[in-house]
Amino acid sequence: MATPSWTQQKTRVRSPFSAWKVLIYLILALWAFMVIFPMLWATVSSFKTDQEIFFSPWSLPAALQWDNFSRAWTKAKLGIYFFNTIMVIIPAIMLTLLLSSMVAYVLARFEFRGKQIVFYLFLTGMMFPIFLALVPLYFVMQFSGLLNTFHGLIIVYVAFSLPFTVFFLTGFFKTLPTEMAEAAMMDGASHYRIFFNVMLPLAAPALVSVGIFNFLGQWNQFILPNVLMSNVGLDESQSRYVLSQGLYYLYGQQFYQSDWSGLFAAVTLVTIPTLLVYVLFHDRIEAGLTVGALKG
Repeated sequence: MATPSWTQQKTRVRSPFSAWKVLIYLILALWAFMVIFPMLWATVSSFKTDQEIFFSPWSLPAALQWDNFSRAWTKAKLGIYFFNTIMVIIPAIMLTLLLSSMVAYVLARFEFRGKQIVFYLFLTGMMFPIFLALVPLYFVMQFSGLLNTFHGLIIVYVAFSLPFTVFFLTGFFKTLPTEMAEAAMMDGASHYRIFFNVMLPLAAPALVSVGIFNFLGQWNQFILPNVLMSNVGLDESQSRYVLSQGLYYLYGQQFYQSDWSGLFAAVTLVTIPTLLVYVLFHDRIEAGLTVGALKG
């Protein structure tokens, strides 16, 4: 009986792997279709009239209804919700990155008693469900006079973003070379100057990556603002909504106003910033998934 050649043996060994690879690609393609199709359908529906949405939901619009977007931006107050969200997210992300980078630098570069305890406390914060904190958080914010305020919501966003950001940056700071910091210290630089002038610029790639993650998480946050920003006056509360609250309010209004084309236009406008961030910084996001993996 002839012995199979090396090429035939290699083909037999690799064929199961190829089958699994094809199966994985099929699953990923199905998942991509399930994610992309609703977004495309909502975008196409945002250019339709209400009659086309109900009577021909799978067809293309007969004419592009650009008025849907202007109506959603002005009449539905989406522009106000955009401004409120930006006013909350930008300070929250900046504070999160500043505080987290300082904590992560100390945890990565200094040895002190209780260091591991502090680090594991931040890890515990990552595992703590947000739902369990809603009731005590509400009363703490109410007692502190921060309930129904933008600066109170900023503080809460920062607090809930710190654990993941500290964990993320700690691994990155461990990978940075110490020679530049030691040279700066020999030149008489203080620890503060070494951090802000030497180590923080070196950590810019990690700051960009984790900043993108925080932006996506805070942009889509619904539970926290819905609990902490929904008890103002009836007239004033709508003007203080962030985007997630505004969309939910618009959805409730459609049962009385039947402006579904405006709702789809609002959904499309809300998803544009997140899509732009991912398209422009997808390489940063992918690199951020493995940053700091060489040294834990």
